[in-house]
Amino acid sequence: MNTTRQAWLALAVPLAGLAAPVATSAQDVFASTQSATLPTAAPSSAGDFQFEISHRFGHLSDGAGDLWGLDGFVLNRLGLAYSPHDRLTVGVLRSNSQDNLEFNARFAGLALDAGTGPLEFAAQAGVAWNLQVEAGDDHGGHQHATLHDGNAGIGNGDDDAADDNEMQAYAQLIANTMVGDRVALGVVPALLWNPRIQDHDAATTVSVGVNGQLYLDQRWSLFGEWIFSQSREDQEYDSGSFGVEIRTRGHFFKLLVTNQHQMNSAQTLAGAAEDFMDPDSWRLGFNIQRRIRF
Repeated sequence: MNTTRQAWLALAVPLAGLAAPVATSAQDVFASTQSATLPTAAPSSAGDFQFEISHRFGHLSDGAGDLWGLDGFVLNRLGLAYSPHDRLTVGVLRSNSQDNLEFNARFAGLALDAGTGPLEFAAQAGVAWNLQVEAGDDHGGHQHATLHDGNAGIGNGDDDAADDNEMQAYAQLIANTMVGDRVALGVVPALLWNPRIQDHDAATTVSVGVNGQLYLDQRWSLFGEWIFSQSREDQEYDSGSFGVEIRTRGHFFKLLVTNQHQMNSAQTLAGAAEDFMDPDSWRLGFNIQRRIRF
């Protein structure tokens, strides 16, 4: 228990630092505020709105008969965020995987010009409710996320336990840097409360996300991310993603391959149901972000 309290305190200290004035500002490291699922320290401007729609499809290994997974189910995420201040962004996300509803806040704006390159820091925290608590990632018998072994990836836990444990919470620190002019790197340690809602007792777990992006030009870039997580039932594996980002005026479009069929932070930080090292677990996905400024 003391270890958990110390870990939460360690996350809280940089939050206080984000409220302090910034003496030196660095260039933006990541252009977008998120990788595949991990947040970045990219700043926003007061008055910005950001709208997101993301999909995860079936397995690439389903082949041409199922259009490499595109003919099957689709998991969907919708998000809306607003920045009332240059340092603060608040958002709401809704995924149809377990009807996960998330509210979050991201504090950004701490930047340093280090000798090795620019550094940017941020912190994000959120709470989520899983409103569909019965076993199975389905709605009215329509199966959204059947895995290769026929398991929907969320186990056969006690429904009464799920009723009691439908809430989750997380906190993340975000550190980004630029290597040269084209390579952005990030590390995102996180604490997650109640990683598995089917368990009777809510636990607290630690994960560490790493991400990188190679900017080929002002429009095209390649990116990847990996989330190191603790193994537990139905969440035995780390989540990995890689893909290409296309940047246009006001839009970020990401086409990616991943072993993680879920998208909201409380779900992805807990781990994946399938092994990224097995290409049969790979599935297509995309994220679209639209930034609106008034």
